[in-house]
Amino acid sequence: MKKPSELIYGYFPNLTNLQKQQFDALDDCYRDWNSQINVISRKDIDSLYLRHVLHSLAIAKYIEFKAGERVLDVGTGGGFPGIPLAILFPETEFVLVDSIGKKIKVVNEVANSIGLKNVKGIHARAESIEGKFNFIVSRAVTQLKDFYPWVRNKVKKDSINAVPNGILYLKGGDLAQEIKESGLKPELIPISAYFSEDFFETKYILHIPIT
Repeated sequence: MKKPSELIYGYFPNLTNLQKQQFDALDDCYRDWNSQINVISRKDIDSLYLRHVLHSLAIAKYIEFKAGERVLDVGTGGGFPGIPLAILFPETEFVLVDSIGKKIKVVNEVANSIGLKNVKGIHARAESIEGKFNFIVSRAVTQLKDFYPWVRNKVKKDSINAVPNGILYLKGGDLAQEIKESGLKPELIPISAYFSEDFFETKYILHIPIT
C-alpha cells in the first residue's frame, strides 16, 4: 500500500532520506495535533498531502530558496506553507507567524517532533515582526490590498536569488477583481503548470517583487 506522502516523492524525486522521513511523519503529527487543536478542517485531514503539503510546495517549483535566505510565513495557521518548504530547504531560515497562539503551538511542536532546526514559530501579528526577509510567503490569508501593507516594509532590498525578493502568495479562483483593487501588478503562475491534480486547476502563485 502506498504511503500518502509518496505523492510528494513523485514531484520531488531528489529528496534525501531525512526529508522523506520528515514528510512521512507529517501525517501522524497533524492527525495527533488536529485531534487536540483543530488547525486543519476535518474533511481536509485525509487530503493533507494534496491540499496542504503539495500545495505549499508549489512555491518550490517556482523558486529555489538559497542557503542563508530568510523567509517569513504570514498567517501560517498550522504551518503552511512554511513547514513543507522548511523541510525542502534546510539551509534557509523560516519564521512562521500567526495571531492565534494555539496554532503556533502546533507549528513549534510539529517542527520539534520532526527535527526541523530552521523553523521558528511566533505568536504575533505580521506588522509587529522585526527584521527583514528575502521573501514573504502566505496562503490566502486575506485580500491583497490588506495584506500588502502588512509586509511591504519587511523585504530586504538586496536579492541573491534568480527570483526577485518580494511576496509569494498562494491564491485560488478568479483573481482579476482582487488584483485590480490592490493596485499591484503581480506575476500569476498557474500551479497546474507543475502539478496535474484537478485540485490545482484554479490555483496560482502570485509573485509581487518588492525592490
